[in-house]
Amino acid sequence: MKPNVKLKTGNVGLWVLAWPIFIEIFLQTLLGTVDTIMVSRISDDAVAVVGISNQLFGALTTLFTTFAGGAGILIAQRLGSGRQEDARVIAIMGVTASTVLGLIVSIIMFLFADPIGGALNISGELIPLAHVYLTYVGGGLFLIGLTASLGSAIRNTGNTRGPMYTGVAVNVIHIILNYIFIFGMFGLPQMGLGGIAISNVISRGLGAIVLLVMFCGAFERRIRLRDFATFKRKLFGEIVKISWPLGLNSSAWVVSQLAIYSFLAMLGAKELAARTYLNTLESFCFTLGYAVAMAGQIRIATLFGARQLSEVYRSAYRTLYIGLAIVSANVVLLLAFGKTLLGLFTADGEIVSIGVALLALNLLLQPCKMLNMAMGNALNAIGDTRYTMTISLISMTLIGIGGSYLLGISWGWGLVGIYCCMIADEAARGVLVLRRWRGRKVLYAAESQDGERQAVQCKAAEVSF
Repeated sequence: MKPNVKLKTGNVGLWVLAWPIFIEIFLQTLLGTVDTIMVSRISDDAVAVVGISNQLFGALTTLFTTFAGGAGILIAQRLGSGRQEDARVIAIMGVTASTVLGLIVSIIMFLFADPIGGALNISGELIPLAHVYLTYVGGGLFLIGLTASLGSAIRNTGNTRGPMYTGVAVNVIHIILNYIFIFGMFGLPQMGLGGIAISNVISRGLGAIVLLVMFCGAFERRIRLRDFATFKRKLFGEIVKISWPLGLNSSAWVVSQLAIYSFLAMLGAKELAARTYLNTLESFCFTLGYAVAMAGQIRIATLFGARQLSEVYRSAYRTLYIGLAIVSANVVLLLAFGKTLLGLFTADGEIVSIGVALLALNLLLQPCKMLNMAMGNALNAIGDTRYTMTISLISMTLIGIGGSYLLGISWGWGLVGIYCCMIADEAARGVLVLRRWRGRKVLYAAESQDGERQAVQCKAAEVSF
């Protein structure tokens, strides 16, 4: 599919971009939920392993898709300014870099699964289960990096439906393979947690193939295999310039999440399982808000490339208001039906009680996340990635990690203390990015540069005349 013509002028509505992203993310979340439900039929110990492992996988995926994120912003900006070929080259280099980093991570995960499991404070009785899951799914992490980078590039051309359709297919295949491998259908042995891991890798591999074909036809000039060797120093430098702060931002998030899950493992398997179940429900709660924030970033980056600066400023607030309304409504539903939904995952009354005690805190957590996501994405879309990096490093380190250990472990507040620090971290970053956006520093600088450029062009025209 060729780039959306309307996207070049920034005329694509927020919802047109958001709803396919929502469906895609919803289905990705559903894939994780299906895993959790099916794993819960094996044991709550297996759920704990999947929970902490998936947190690690999510964190690592964020790391090696950093180039894809930076490239995606530049793709939308270049399409907004009408520079098709630059957008194509940036997309190719972004996918290549993300895939190479993904392969490196996969090799490390495959070779060092047991030491990594120990570093996550997984208890001794869970190590055999962790070895299977970390080895197979971790060894296939490059597929997640590949699909994420391909999907990001495709979405930033305005084609948000293609990745959505692929997500549907991946989920259907994954569910079918889960059932076959776990319960030993068609003469196969019952594989338990290993079956889920194998199913995960196969379904994601098929999805990567489909997205690769789609990616090759995403631009006006078709991408061929030899094009993946393309390297243009200047454009690569632009990707690095916008991506390295995103990478450090992601690294801060990685460290904070690993630290928090390590603290949860110190609290015990039941607390870890409760957080895993609750995290699944929270993911559904925030999915549509996250989709709106992602769509807002694409639209803002495109408008910024087209230098429609007044509309850029207004679009961020439109994204925020819509996202807050959606997330707030979903939180109320989560609070009303959370106990029933937790009961679908486990029959352990203690785990359900732990989860229910945390539901009300989402009334604060989810809106704060939306504020941080919407305004942070807006800043990233216009290239102000260093600011979001700086506040993330400070807030996640001091509040996210330090506060969680102090309240959750040292003071004995447990999960409640950790949740309070998660809320404080999101709120602090949200307020800071909002203040930065209201200051319009980057927008004023862009406006000034445009004025200087026009003055130079006018003077050159006068001399020529």
